[in-house]
Amino acid sequence: MTRYLAFDIEIARSIPEGLEDWKSIRPLGITCAATVTSEGELALFPAKDAAGAYTERMTVDQASQLVDHLISAVNAGLTILTWNGLGFDFDILAEESGRKDDCVALAMKHVDMMFNLFCLRGHGLALDKAAKGMGLPGKLPGMSGELAPLYWKDGKQGIVLDYVAQDVRTTLAVADAVASRRTLRWISMNGNEQFLRMPEGWLTVERALKLPLPITTRMRNPWTRAKFTGWLENSSRAETPAQSPTLPGMENL
Repeated sequence: MTRYLAFDIEIARSIPEGLEDWKSIRPLGITCAATVTSEGELALFPAKDAAGAYTERMTVDQASQLVDHLISAVNAGLTILTWNGLGFDFDILAEESGRKDDCVALAMKHVDMMFNLFCLRGHGLALDKAAKGMGLPGKLPGMSGELAPLYWKDGKQGIVLDYVAQDVRTTLAVADAVASRRTLRWISMNGNEQFLRMPEGWLTVERALKLPLPITTRMRNPWTRAKFTGWLENSSRAETPAQSPTLPGMENL
């Protein structure tokens, strides 16, 4: 089975309720991040100062160290795994670290399960719905991505760190469950059970981009792939899907 490194960040700035274009209020900042390997090795990256006190958001150097951590994992043979990492986490990390080219290369090589689903079905899905549909515990009860910035500012950093840790564990658990059953199951907003056969397992972003566009004629205002990939533009590594961006040490993977 593929050895994964599940990855997730939490942002520093709250996104107003009902705001669809979060990019209009960026930069959002990063308060913390987490990764967990298929072997269960958890790593937390909180924003802290030299004295070890929590700070409002990561510095550029701290965000850059997170990029280095992800590159090291890839060079060690792990595949980065996210839920909506292409359209959110890597976009923000690129801005906060100042290392867009590296983040583009990482994003193209990684598995974004939500983007994989979108390329097949033409719609998104919340991680918690996927987890519950697969019979998994899901996200930390009583918490959400919307509350995380508020809790961090209120001095409840421990709760936010528990939340981001549970998110990466849930991300990994969903990936493994689908890989084992070759099927993703969830409950729709109408309460109907939905499923998607995935005989090939999870695809990297660059492979998912090669899939034919799904039929979305019955959807109202369907998303386009540009919603997720727009930030890749104007990068030396934002190559066409037929090409393969590389990072130092990745040439032989």
